[in-house]
Amino acid sequence: MTGWAEGLELPTHTYRVTRADLVRYAGASGDRNPIHWSDRVATSVGLPGVIAHGMFTLALAGRAVDSWAGAPGRVRALGAKFTRPVVVPDDDEGAEVVVTGAVKSVEDTREGQLVTVAMTVTSGADKVLGMPTATFLGGPGAGDRVG
Repeated sequence: MTGWAEGLELPTHTYRVTRADLVRYAGASGDRNPIHWSDRVATSVGLPGVIAHGMFTLALAGRAVDSWAGAPGRVRALGAKFTRPVVVPDDDEGAEVVVTGAVKSVEDTREGQLVTVAMTVTSGADKVLGMPTATFLGGPGAGDRVG
């Protein structure tokens, strides 16, 4: 038994995002837009402050999915719409991004069980990703470790 079933609530993952994380991500991704590091620029274009890169936020959701899948290399699809920014204050605590998920469907394939998950990704009271979903290959026993 793998433990995967429609409606299964998956463990919550919480990530802390600081300005230092944004600087490292900007260097790695090449996205050095100053809205991701300068309060002056971010507020001048109507943002509430410095915001995390959308792809960085999606990558945090991907980390949760990878964890739920139980092993590297099992994620088959990951997608979402960027709906609200993650505002990252200039302090040591930063912002918190919370990823929750529930199994939407399980399909038996030649590779194993293909698990589709619907997620909720929030920062504070805001849903920061719209319609986030992921599909991964649920290997033998991986589902036994999620609950």
